[in-house]
Formats: sequence, C-alpha cells, structure tokens
Amino acid sequence: MKLGKLIESINGKAPEARPSLPECEVDTFVIDSREVKAGDVFFALSQPEYKNNGFNGEFDDATAFVRTAFESGAVACVLRPDRFEEHKADLEEFRDRLILVDDSIAALQALAHEVYLEWNKPVVAVTGSAGKTTAKELTAHVLAASGRKVLRNIKNFNNGLGHPLTVLRLAKEPDFDVAVLEMGMSTPLHEIARLCRITPPDVAIELNVLPVHLEHLGSIEAIAAAKAELVEGMKPGGTAVLNADDKRVAAMAALSKGDVVTYGVESEATVRASEIEVKGFGATTFALTIGEEAAHVNFPLNGRHNILNALAAAAAGHSFGMTVQDLAASLSNVAAPPQRGEILRFKKGFVVVNDSYNSNPDALLSMISMLCDSAPAGSRKIVVAGEMLELGPDAAAIHNKVGRNIASHGIDALVGVRGFGTELVAGAKDGGIEVTEFAADSEAAGVLLCGMIREGDVVLVKGSRGVRTEKVIEALLERFELEGDVAAAAE
Repeated sequence: MKLGKLIESINGKAPEARPSLPECEVDTFVIDSREVKAGDVFFALSQPEYKNNGFNGEFDDATAFVRTAFESGAVACVLRPDRFEEHKADLEEFRDRLILVDDSIAALQALAHEVYLEWNKPVVAVTGSAGKTTAKELTAHVLAASGRKVLRNIKNFNNGLGHPLTVLRLAKEPDFDVAVLEMGMSTPLHEIARLCRITPPDVAIELNVLPVHLEHLGSIEAIAAAKAELVEGMKPGGTAVLNADDKRVAAMAALSKGDVVTYGVESEATVRASEIEVKGFGATTFALTIGEEAAHVNFPLNGRHNILNALAAAAAGHSFGMTVQDLAASLSNVAAPPQRGEILRFKKGFVVVNDSYNSNPDALLSMISMLCDSAPAGSRKIVVAGEMLELGPDAAAIHNKVGRNIASHGIDALVGVRGFGTELVAGAKDGGIEVTEFAADSEAAGVLLCGMIREGDVVLVKGSRGVRTEKVIEALLERFELEGDVAAAAE
C-alpha cells in the first residue's frame, strides 16, 4: 500500500509532507515503538483515544516515543494534532513525515478495514462469554484441515487494538484464504459492533451468554445485547452459528441476515453431539451428527463446554462445505491453547489441570464438572480457585454461592485465592468441604498446594487473569517433575 492511499483511508492530514512521502510503499503498522523497524508506520496512541474507544485505565502517551520510532527507521508516524503541539519542540524536525488524525485508534481501525476490503476473502468471527479462544482455535484448526491457509488472532488480540493489528497482517501477507477472528467486549460501548465494521463476518459464531462483565454492563440482558452485535453486524447472506443449548443465543436467530446453523448437545440442532463418553483426562468420544450423517470423534479435550466449542467449529466447517467425516477427523487431533485446560501429569503420581487463563462462575463450575467426570475412582479432588473479577455489586454473594456449589460436586479440598476467594472458602465450608484454605495471592496458594498434594490427587487450578494463578503452576513445576509430554483438555 502506498502512503498516499493510507492517508486517504484514515482521513489523515499531512500538509507539510515531503513530496516523495505519498509514494512510499508500506505494509507494516505498529503501536509499540520498541517494535519499529525500517519502513514501518508508527501509530502514536494517547489517553484520549484509549478513553474514546472503551479502554479502561491510564496509558502512556506514545507521542513521547515518536522520535524513537523515527530513529528506528519509521517512514511515517500517525498522531493527533494536539499531541503534536504538546510535543512540538521534540517533533518539529519530523513534521514532513507526520500524519495528523482526530483519533489514532480510529485511524488504525479504518486502515484495517481498507486492508480487509482489498483482501476480500471470508471472515469467521467468534464471540461468547467463555471459550472464545478455544472455539477460535478449534475453528481455525478445522478450516486448516480442509487445506485453507487461516489467519487467526494471537493471544487475546480480540479488542479494538488487537483486532485491527491482526487484520493489518494481511497487508504484508495477503495469501490467507480465510480469517478466524475472536471478538471480545467488556463495556457497553458497542465494542463488537465496532469490530464488525472493520471486518463484517461471513460466519458469526455465538457461543454463550453468561454473567461476565456485570460490573460494566449491569445485567445479563445487556450482555446478551452486546454479544448479539456480532449477528447484527454480519454480512447480508452470511451464516449465524448459534448455540441451541443457550436460550439467549438461540434467540439471536431472529437477527440473522442470512442462514442460521444451530449446534447443541441437549437441544435439537443442525449440528449435534451424542453418545458422549469420558474415558479419562484427554480422552472423550462422541458421535458428530449433521443432518442424517454421523461420524465418530476421538476428542482430546475434556468437558461439555469443549464439546460445544467443537460443535461450533464443526458448524463453521460445514458452512464451508466440509463433510462430517472430514470434520470428525480434524476434531480428533486438536490441542488446547496454553493455560486453557492443559493437563499436566507429574511423576509423583498426581494430575493437574491448568486453566489459569480466565474465570467466571459458569466456566469454573463447568471445569469442576469436567474434573469430576474425568478423575479416576477414589482420587482426591482439589480445586485452587482465584477470585472472579468484574461481577459487580453482588460479587461476594456470587462467590459464596459458587463455593457451596463446588462442595455439591464432591470436591475434597478447596484453596480460595485473593479477595473474594474468602467467600468461595466460606461457601465451600457451609457446603461441607472439610479441607478449605484461603491464600492472599497466587504465590501463597502455590506454597499451600505444594504442601498438601500427594500421589493420586487430581487438581484444577483456575482464576481470572488478574489473579495470576499461573504462579501456582510455576510453583508446582519448580518442585515436582513432569511425566512425559503435556496433554491438553482446554477451555
């Protein structure tokens, strides 16, 4: 792409640009000055843009790093006029390579939309309150098995910055056949609608609506409306892939601008799983049925939630013309994303499920059900659960109720970690769990677990990102040796 086209795409102004600037060819766009290389375009983000685009917290003003970006070889930098005026003394010498815009994040998104339009190939978008990353990875895996080259967002690049940065890869690597993109939201600022304007989905996958981000959205109905923006934002004639087992998701069929494909375990659906059998950690089988056709799946991931994620991926693959046999074969050789249900087998004879990436009440209880279904008879079942964030004013009561629910599953020991982990412990005690501990942080939880774990135990470690329960896993790995390769269950 020529810089002149970029400037036009983002409605930028470069009144003092050197004559050669619009003719420069560019294909790499960065927001971190430390990553800038020769020929890149640097977008300098500042607090006003973050606030305007729904990002919570205080952020550095990247205008302070524009000089560094140019010294690293940037061909141009994008920033707000008021930021330039504030840093004018330092940036005066670069004004012939500055592109001025009202909002640098909006400009980045507009550029990503332009790159998407030039690429002009299918987009599969995935959203839901839980399981987005696993469903995205499963869908990408399934479509790759059909011979397609699949672009996917890495890590949790599912917001107003990560999404456009993922799409902008297409400027340099346009040979992808399809993009599978996770879309997240945490505020009432129509984040998913904004992402859909960048890349309107050809296939819109809706996983579930759960009481997550209540602190910002206020009610489950508001969460459902925010998630429904994915179906509302899909292309006319596209396909909505909906979880028939979730009534709020199933209701989104009325919003579809094209076809509707449903999937489920408990409900009548286009894509179904039946004859489910759990044979242990990393060993689940089921029959995948689409219409009148069926095939056997040896599924390496555990838990009903992961079967639903697999069905969502299969429904997407079906919409691309894949057969039931091809889908079953691809789902039989998947792996879990890191920290989403990794199964760690230790030489001392215990098994730990590492699900440290995120947590909410439904996801925690789902993983506990998986633990109980997969655990060998007679094993001691231990849960290390971090406090769950963004649950709003009822957070304490929710944690207490979840603690009591954990007890009803027959868990033998619970370690609650940080903050409202005290309420998890209180609820678990009331529910009848005799061994309960509270740890002020994940480091302390790691010490507690290392002291109590023994041969034959099965352990679930799960917590919201801010609780950093991966430190519990790190403590185990420092003290005990793994047995063979890491298996995977995944969320």
